[in-house]
Amino acid sequence: MTTLDLELTYTTSDGVSHSAKETDGCLAMDVSWGQRNVITVSAKEPVTLLSAAISIPHAYEKDERIFVNGYQSWTDTREFTAGESLKDITKLPKFLVNMFSLDGYGDSTFKKYRKKVLHGYDVSWAKDFFAGSFNSANAYLIINHDVMGSRIVLESDISGLQLPAGGSICLFDFTLDKDFWLSMYPVKDIPDILGYTSWYNYYENINEEKILSSLEQVGEPYELFQIDDGYESAVGDWLSVDPMKFPNGLEGIVQKIHAKGLKAGIWLAPFAAESKSQVYKEHPDWFFDWKAGGNWSGFYGLNSNNGDAMAYVEQCLRRYADMGFDFFKLDFLYAVNPRKITTRTRAQISGKAYEMIRRTLPDKLILGCGAMIMNSTVFDYLRIGPDVSLKFDDVWYMKYMHRERVSTKVTLQNTIYRSFMDKRLFGCDPDVFILRNENNCLSREQKEALITINALFGSVMMTSDNVSAYTAEQQALFSKALLLRNATDKSYSSVDGRHISISYTLGVQKHRLTYDTMKGILQETK
Repeated sequence: MTTLDLELTYTTSDGVSHSAKETDGCLAMDVSWGQRNVITVSAKEPVTLLSAAISIPHAYEKDERIFVNGYQSWTDTREFTAGESLKDITKLPKFLVNMFSLDGYGDSTFKKYRKKVLHGYDVSWAKDFFAGSFNSANAYLIINHDVMGSRIVLESDISGLQLPAGGSICLFDFTLDKDFWLSMYPVKDIPDILGYTSWYNYYENINEEKILSSLEQVGEPYELFQIDDGYESAVGDWLSVDPMKFPNGLEGIVQKIHAKGLKAGIWLAPFAAESKSQVYKEHPDWFFDWKAGGNWSGFYGLNSNNGDAMAYVEQCLRRYADMGFDFFKLDFLYAVNPRKITTRTRAQISGKAYEMIRRTLPDKLILGCGAMIMNSTVFDYLRIGPDVSLKFDDVWYMKYMHRERVSTKVTLQNTIYRSFMDKRLFGCDPDVFILRNENNCLSREQKEALITINALFGSVMMTSDNVSAYTAEQQALFSKALLLRNATDKSYSSVDGRHISISYTLGVQKHRLTYDTMKGILQETK
C-alpha cells in the first residue's frame, strides 16, 4: 500500500487556525483507505476549510512522462516531462491580462502556479503512479506533481468552503488503481455523429441567406446541421434573434433542416452574457462581478445561486427545444464557476448547473464545450480541446497567452491525450476538420493529420467547409477518414517531447503512424 499522509487545515469562527490529521474538537473525520480512498469531514461547530491534502512520496526520473489533465475542456492537456513547468498567466503583464480578461478562462485566480510543479485535475499518471477521482459531485481532485519535492500532493478543491455546525462534505474519493478507475467508467454505447457547423468559416458573420446556402450544400452522409454563434442579438440575449440577420426567425430554418433528413443544431452559451447585452444591463445582480473572458464585448459568468438567473437559462433552453432543435452545443460552461467559494465548491456548483441543463433537455443531444470535464458525464458529447485555428498554432503572440487559447496544435494534442475518455465519460469532440483550400492557412499535410486524428480518437466529426465543392483529392481524404471511424485497437504512446506514436487496426491490417506535434504532420511508419 502506498503511504498516504493526510493533513487538513481550517479556521473556526473566532479566526483561530487549526491543523488536523484525524478527528478533533471541531471536526469529525471519517477515513477509509483501500482500493477506493474516501475521506469525509463533518463540522461540530462552524468552520471554514482552508486546505485538504494527501502527500505521496515519488522519486521522479529526469525524462519521466507525467499526464496533466487541464482545468476545463479547453485547457492544454498532455504528457509533460519532469523538467517542464506549466505556462503561468500571472507572468504576463498585468495590464494585458486585465485588458483581455485572460485570467477568466482558467484556474490561475485560485490555484497558485509553481515552478517545477505540474498540477492537473481528477486524473493523472506518471511512472508507477496513477490517480483517478470519483468525487466531482463534491470537490475536484487537484493532482500536484512536485518534482523538486519528490512527492505527489493530492489536493481537494475546497479552500474557502464554509461548513455550518452539522455540515459535512466528502473531501476525497479516489483510487490509485487505473484498472479499477476504468472499470467504474465502462464503455458506453455513444453513437458517432457527423455534422456541419457554421462557425469555422463565417464565425459571427452569419445571416439567413448564408445559413440556407450552406444547408443546400450538406447532404448524405452528414447527419447534423448546426447554427453557431451570430444569430442572437447579443450573447446572453437568447430570447432575441437578430432581426436584421434573421428577419424570419429560426423556426423555418429548423423545418428546412429536418426536411433534408438532418438533425438541427443550435449554439448557446447559457451561463455567459456580454457587457452590451440587455440581460446584463437589466440584471447585473445575476452575474459575478468579474469578467469570465474577453470574447465579444467582454462577458460575465452567471451566478447560479440566483434563482431568477437559473430560471432564465431554463426558459432560454426550452425555447430552442420548442423550436425543434435536436442538438445543443452549449459553450463557455466553465463561466458558472466562481473564483472564490463560500457555501458550495466549484464542483458542486458546476455539477448542479450541468444537471439542470440535462433535466431541461432530457431528450436532446447535448455537446458541452469549455466545460468542467468530470461534471460533463451528464452530456452526450464534450469538446476535449480548444478551438481549431485557421493557422496551425494561430498567430505567433497567442503562444504566450492563456492555456485555453485557440490552437490547432494544442487541440490535436488534447484529442490524443484525452482519448481514453471517449465513450467512457462521454463522446469526445475533437472540434472541426478543415479540408477546403480557401480561408485557412493549414497545409495539406496538416489538414490530413487533423481529419485523421479526429476520426481515430473522437466520436464527433464536424466541419464548416462547403462540402459540395470538395476536389477529388479532398473527397478521397474525407472518405478515408470515414473508414477510420471503424478502426480498432487504437493506441498511442509518447516517443519523446515532440513525437507521438499512433497505432490502429483497420480490417485485418495493422497501421502505425508518427505524429510530429510541432509541425502537425503524420507519417506512416513500419
